[in-house]
Amino acid sequence: MAKCAFLGLGVMGYPMAGHLAAQGHDVTVFNRTSTKAEAWAKAHEGHWAATPRAAVKDADFVMSCVGNDDDLRSVVLGDDGALAGIKPGAVFIDHTTVSAAVTRELHAAALAKGVAFVDAPVSGGQAGAENGVLSIMCGGDQAAFDAALPVMSAFGRTVKRLGESGAGQLTKMVNQICIAGLMQGLSEALHFAEKAGLDGRAVIEVIQGGAAGSWQMVNRHETMLDDQFDHGFAVDWMRKDLGICLATAEENGASLPGTALIDQYYKDVQNMGGGRWDTSSLIKRLRALDSSG
Repeated sequence: MAKCAFLGLGVMGYPMAGHLAAQGHDVTVFNRTSTKAEAWAKAHEGHWAATPRAAVKDADFVMSCVGNDDDLRSVVLGDDGALAGIKPGAVFIDHTTVSAAVTRELHAAALAKGVAFVDAPVSGGQAGAENGVLSIMCGGDQAAFDAALPVMSAFGRTVKRLGESGAGQLTKMVNQICIAGLMQGLSEALHFAEKAGLDGRAVIEVIQGGAAGSWQMVNRHETMLDDQFDHGFAVDWMRKDLGICLATAEENGASLPGTALIDQYYKDVQNMGGGRWDTSSLIKRLRALDSSG
């Protein structure tokens, strides 16, 4: 078993760190709100630290799962950052969804300290984190990935290296582009079914096993039909991720017209007060347009 540090105890990080402890790893956590770190340490018989630098002391593996590029830099760099206290030979595994640019920046900074760096964003949502069945898409050196794989397997069901530093983040962008399109398509389909007077649940029962089926269809259609969105992956975070996708597309020349349009639809949902609603709330926008017309 390894000595691990986990930085960031949000809806994803809290259970991910818990799986590490449950597998017998010696885990020290850090969170900006220290009361949450204290609560985690008490619940999982682990340890907590007041700074990233203190949390990573003597750790073999350091994992982070924070909010965005700036949040990641704040826990990695600086006098109290992880790289100020991490030991040479350790492996830093970042599970945050961020830009490939900041990943490569921190990869270089870690290598200068004699530390390996793996970008390893996750998919599967809060339920996937809680059940330890996340999909983890990784970038970085093969040796670093090989060392990190047994540790990530504590909370990952599918863990794969896609290439060098940044490849994991680029793959997560592909994932988010897919989800945006699927969510809009499912929203339009369920809205159409409602307007046509069909039983939405019966419709999904028939089509979910065929070519139209998706995780979103199976796991979100009931709450969409019931107009319930106080769960899942927040619209605010999806817009952050789609912003990364669109900015990267500007750099690499990819054409993302549908993604750009759906990003604006999510902006409409934010303007409806739905920034913390689940991404499936795109259907509320369609219902609002229908009622206003």
